[in-house]
Amino acid sequence: MGNAHPSAGDERLQAESYRITFLPMERTVEVDSSAIPYGHHGLPGSVLDVALHHGVAIDHACGGFGACATCHVIIESGYESCGEPTEDEEDQLDEAVGLTPRSRLACLCVPDGKADLVVRVPAWNRNLVSETD
Repeated sequence: MGNAHPSAGDERLQAESYRITFLPMERTVEVDSSAIPYGHHGLPGSVLDVALHHGVAIDHACGGFGACATCHVIIESGYESCGEPTEDEEDQLDEAVGLTPRSRLACLCVPDGKADLVVRVPAWNRNLVSETD
């Protein structure tokens, strides 16, 4: 993906609110799609962007550019609202530890707001995750 920040994905956002629950921290946040972009890392409205905006830290070594797999998460519920991963995302996911059929890169996964999500940060990454209020 080079040095250019990803720009696709924001067109999938819907003007509705939905919730994302982050596990294992049991932290649920309300997402107001009309307030996006939050201006953090990853695509506007991505799981990473939402998490950082709400004080849920997810490791993202490449800065949210989709160039590594450190923001690997597992979408346990609401996967259908995330759209299909791109070929570039799938290539990066191949490098992730603990890959599952519902694995996504938090920086590139942009929910469309049609369903609430449950997002698990894998066990190998838990000590890299913290919460702030």
